[in-house]
Amino acid sequence: MQPKDPINWMLSDAIETLARAERMHQRFLNLHPRTGNREPSWEPPIDVIETDDEILILVALPGVDPDEVEAALDGATLVISGRRTLPAELRDARILRLELPQGRFERRIALPIGRYTITRFAAHGCVGLRLGKLS
Repeated sequence: MQPKDPINWMLSDAIETLARAERMHQRFLNLHPRTGNREPSWEPPIDVIETDDEILILVALPGVDPDEVEAALDGATLVISGRRTLPAELRDARILRLELPQGRFERRIALPIGRYTITRFAAHGCVGLRLGKLS
């Protein structure tokens, strides 16, 4: 068995890393209808952390008011949805770069079977959802 050629191995690894980054980018900006009204939506990135007492979900939504984010349980799935829009003062501005997605978003998260209370909060550009576990 011959050793791997280091140049080909590095090139192959770099190409795979770029392909993985492209797949993540496409998933983040995956514009597709999720609801019956056929309006396209995008999926914000999330972190989900579980403790003995709660499930904590951080949703990357800079500029979105937590009170404008809907969070509803659909069976064992938490559906997070809402809309990210340009601030009024920017609507007539000349945009030089726009990288943060705008429009309707929706994210579905499978949860462990149980009953939960849901509270919202804002934290460093994220909308936080605290799902308190009920006995």
